[in-house]
Amino acid sequence: MVSPKHVCVIGAGVSGLATAKAFSARGHRVTIVERSADLGGVWEPARSYPEVQTQSPKDLYRYTDRAMPEAYPEWPTGPQVHAYLADYAKSFGLDRMLRLGTTVSGMARRVDGKPGWTLALSGKDGATTNEDFDFVAVCTGQFNEPRELHCPGEDGFLAQGGEILHSSKYGDPALAKGRRVVVLGGSKSATDIAVNAVKSGAREVTIVMREPVWRIPYFIGGLVNFKRILYIRAQEEMFPGWGIGAMSRLAYRVAAPLIWANWRGLESLLKAQLKLNKCRMVPKERIEDGVNCSVPIATPGFYPMVADGRIKAVFGTFDRYEGDSIVMSGGERVGADVAVLAIGYKLGVPFLPEAYKKKLVDADGQYRLYRLIANPDLPELGFVGFNSSFCTVLCADLAANWLVRYADGQLVRQPTERQMRDNIEMMLHFKRVERPAAGVYGGLCVAPYHYRHFDELMADIGAEMQRRRGLKGHFLPPDADAYAEFLMSAPAYQAAG
Repeated sequence: MVSPKHVCVIGAGVSGLATAKAFSARGHRVTIVERSADLGGVWEPARSYPEVQTQSPKDLYRYTDRAMPEAYPEWPTGPQVHAYLADYAKSFGLDRMLRLGTTVSGMARRVDGKPGWTLALSGKDGATTNEDFDFVAVCTGQFNEPRELHCPGEDGFLAQGGEILHSSKYGDPALAKGRRVVVLGGSKSATDIAVNAVKSGAREVTIVMREPVWRIPYFIGGLVNFKRILYIRAQEEMFPGWGIGAMSRLAYRVAAPLIWANWRGLESLLKAQLKLNKCRMVPKERIEDGVNCSVPIATPGFYPMVADGRIKAVFGTFDRYEGDSIVMSGGERVGADVAVLAIGYKLGVPFLPEAYKKKLVDADGQYRLYRLIANPDLPELGFVGFNSSFCTVLCADLAANWLVRYADGQLVRQPTERQMRDNIEMMLHFKRVERPAAGVYGGLCVAPYHYRHFDELMADIGAEMQRRRGLKGHFLPPDADAYAEFLMSAPAYQAAG
């Protein structure tokens, strides 16, 4: 018998909605707290920059129980994704569980002796109340708190009329018109904003990044949707995974020349298609050594604009501001009216007590999470959306379905504390020693092991159908409808009492 719980879901983005749906579907009472004025997380209109669109095709960027509208393009725009999320919330009654403008300012173990947590919740009026919950799901994800960068001379730059803003605040393209725009960062948001600034009539556009990185075009070779090359199980199997035995390691050594040729071929194709030599933007790193969640999609128009000088690329970072210029770490001086910091977000759980943070995060920033979802030293607490990937919505959906069963003790492979700790240590060793590229985002990046991660979750859940079989299944990207069937094949249960 599973007793109903009162569950607090922190965050109303992609992950929070998936988690609220998973827990409410099992009969639990759910409260979603969201500090912003709207749901959607990174897709909230107030946080979206002009012309933002998904990096993933729409059939990968969706929940298992709701496809995106057929009328949507292959890569939906920010407003379309927000509309999809709002419709999802309304369809499943999640909007009635939502408390907007509510911030979690602290949390502690319940003092009444019952399992769970007491959360300090601050409303729009500034008043704080303490509320008890039986279980808490942290769904603030990877893109929660914008990173800051302060350099000498900043006050003088602002005083003479310059502007400095995080990429999440670049909401009006008129900001760029007739001005000198300098974008710091190498992510897709950085290249998107640089291209938008050119289109919006900026006088000059400069992008500053530490070094060139491999970027993947929407269509590789101009013909093949990249999901059919980089999202498939066959490509994933070219990367040695965690916990493999001696025979598997031998197989990888035997296949090494073919795997090497595969990646060199892809590099050659990208160099030619994106004209990387002409742009002087050929990365030093081998493409396979850096495949993780930080590999960006190539913004259409970015490389042609670099090639013809409409966007100037500078390698380095900001050193200081001087008057109406920014001096780079290499000494180059760039005139600027607007500095856009596309430097990402801080990953963290600021409301978690310090003693528990130390159990969650190691000194080098690596998270101690079993299946990237739960920690044995943090009872009645789980994390959804921290398992960053290229198919974020599907990842969050499957993690949410895993978490509710874990919380209810209903996983077919319910782990013991010892099993969780041993697995966490093994995974941390893999990320630190065997594949350092897996250590980005606090070691919470799923890529390129999407299928491996999903296979583990499905096996834990007890899905009778867990993967698409046969040769064809090795050459298809993840299918949300198929995972919906897999989830339906798992043992059913309902909280009651």
